[in-house]
Amino acid sequence: MSDENGTPDTTAGSPGTTSSRDTTAGSPDTTAGSPDREAGSSGLPAGSRAAGTPAAPRPEPLRFFGTTWVDHDHGYTPRRIGVAVGSLLAAVASCLVLRFAYEGVALAGTGGFVTVLVVVMFAVSSALAFRNTWDGFTRRADPDRQASLRGLLAIGFVGSLLAYFFRSLTEAPGEKLHRAEYEAARTEHERRTARRTRNPSKKRRRS
Repeated sequence: MSDENGTPDTTAGSPGTTSSRDTTAGSPDTTAGSPDREAGSSGLPAGSRAAGTPAAPRPEPLRFFGTTWVDHDHGYTPRRIGVAVGSLLAAVASCLVLRFAYEGVALAGTGGFVTVLVVVMFAVSSALAFRNTWDGFTRRADPDRQASLRGLLAIGFVGSLLAYFFRSLTEAPGEKLHRAEYEAARTEHERRTARRTRNPSKKRRRS
């Protein structure tokens, strides 16, 4: 009877031997920690692989268009229409304001010479502004020249508005210049990337 009574005691005491179960219960902690070891198994930070790779060039945003000029998406066509219509309306409104200013000068009785001088000044300024703005759509402008012509270009703002209007009929103003620079930067980036990826393989073959 003592053995039979002791058997339940041994069975009852078996839950007390929870060391093996505790070890089993702790195994998920070990498993849970394995991703950390796997993530750090390379011994390098997460972004260290891309550290030696040159960053890919990004397209430069255009005024009123952002980067929609790259793939002609995200409202590129409506933006072109909006820029064309807006610049034309602004040019017409500016011409009306200049007409009122001309009539004010004529009514002031300053003389025909002053009136002609004002008209010639606005006409020449508008022509220079149109030419300068139009050329800026195809090549980078000289900052020093732009600074010296700032006052004259401000007077001939009507010419700049007309340049935006006519250019918007064919493309986003400045798109040709930005696309040429972006494609050249991408070609240079691909060439450098290919050269960087070829060199390590050559070193491994030599060793």
